[in-house]
Amino acid sequence: MLVVETIAKIRRAHFIDGKSIKQICRDLRLSRNTVRKVIRSGATEFTYDRTTQPRPKIDPWRADLESILAENARRSKRERLTLVRIYEELRNRGYGGGYDAVRRYAASWSKATQEASASAYVPLSFDPGEAYQFDWSHEIVLIDGVTTTVKVAHIRLCHSRMPFVRAYPRETQEMVFDAHDKAFAFFGGACARGIYDNMKTAVDAIFVGKERAYNRRFQQMCGHYLVDPVACTPASGWEKGQVENQVGVLRRRFFVPRPKFKSYAELNAWLEDRCLAYAKAQKHPEIREKSIWEMFKDERPSLVPYVGSFDGFHAVPASVSKTCLVRFDNNRYSVEARAVGRPIEIRAYADRVECWQDGRIVGCHERAFGRGKTIYDPLHYIPILARKPGALRNGAPFKEWELPIAIRRVQRKLERQPGGDRQMVDILGAMLTDGLEAVEAACAEALAHNVHSAGVVLNILARHREPLPPLTITTPDALRLSCEPAANCDRYDSLRRKNDGTLRSARRDGEAKALRDEGVLR
Repeated sequence: MLVVETIAKIRRAHFIDGKSIKQICRDLRLSRNTVRKVIRSGATEFTYDRTTQPRPKIDPWRADLESILAENARRSKRERLTLVRIYEELRNRGYGGGYDAVRRYAASWSKATQEASASAYVPLSFDPGEAYQFDWSHEIVLIDGVTTTVKVAHIRLCHSRMPFVRAYPRETQEMVFDAHDKAFAFFGGACARGIYDNMKTAVDAIFVGKERAYNRRFQQMCGHYLVDPVACTPASGWEKGQVENQVGVLRRRFFVPRPKFKSYAELNAWLEDRCLAYAKAQKHPEIREKSIWEMFKDERPSLVPYVGSFDGFHAVPASVSKTCLVRFDNNRYSVEARAVGRPIEIRAYADRVECWQDGRIVGCHERAFGRGKTIYDPLHYIPILARKPGALRNGAPFKEWELPIAIRRVQRKLERQPGGDRQMVDILGAMLTDGLEAVEAACAEALAHNVHSAGVVLNILARHREPLPPLTITTPDALRLSCEPAANCDRYDSLRRKNDGTLRSARRDGEAKALRDEGVLR
């Protein structure tokens, strides 16, 4: 095939130097037909496209190779096979050709598939405070030395592109509520519209077009923050392309290599700092003279003001066992003894679990996300100890109970004497009314006087509960005497003399009466 340099030489030799075709053929060692074609056509470039590409080795295996490539394309990126693995799979089926043929065919197949599925889109533009987008992603981190797949909630303001990410162990509804609350507190407000995919925690039913039946609790959250929810068309991620792009960008920036943290709280604090640093360092994609942080500060006054936290819990009914335990999310939590035998409502939050009965909380614990764990609150079992004090030594709720030092010292002293368990139960029972700090102070005061009995500790608590003596009443200036009376002792002296005479006469009368009684006087 002629190159453009040879074509240029032929044209210059003929049109400028005036050489004949025969002489040009002799100088450049070309055929007459080639030189004549260049001169007569006037073209400066010739290309040759082969109409058919012979594939003697791979043609019989095209159907198998295309099925392997199609199946591989449907997998997630982490599970896709490399071309070497695909080549080995084809060899196992009997293919005898080389790897290069498979590589070239796979490249042409991928190009044709992308061209067939290519679509055109309309660029979107959003006003300040108009909308935000929400999505989930799965990332791998090290939590307390354990490799963990965390669920990361992504929220992005569509106008300023300000990001917010927060990690959770689950994608449940209470996590969705908590992610929105933390994001709106971080932004200082919410947008008028929220764009979501059709996640089950928000959408109950999909109808024709954009009509959706949203979850009742999800609608309550949107009503609390004054947000109008909008769900995308199924399998149309480009309708919330900003947050989809954020997932890929922040995954490479925040989670590669795998970060290491001791807890979710430490991880989320780090993610919040990274979001701020990213926004301050990254230029806005449309207004290049400003950063994302500067655009966010301009957008913040347009946000719907943050009205406070939404009570975002997921409620489920439960029954209480005879051991004062309720089961939730593959774990067990203790409740107060008086709740046994009646149903309760468990309200699960992102970080805690509350148990309600008759409008009162009968149990509150930090939420556990493992399996088969039992979380006790020893205070729930103290009323039972009043009837069974012996359970204090071997009761499961009390084995890992870290009591303050003063209470622990009193317990060790009481364990060595008869009836000590009963006295210790009485001391622990005071925690339900006086509180842990008051009981600890009473035990410390009793030990300071070298006593440790329950009677002394309870007496100290009772004295501390008594009201303080009334304060000294001071006379206000308005009630003070303008003219105070002068002291006069003369009146007192006159009264004393009168009383002295009365006493002397009474003494004489008494002596005479005594003599008459003795018969001396008649």
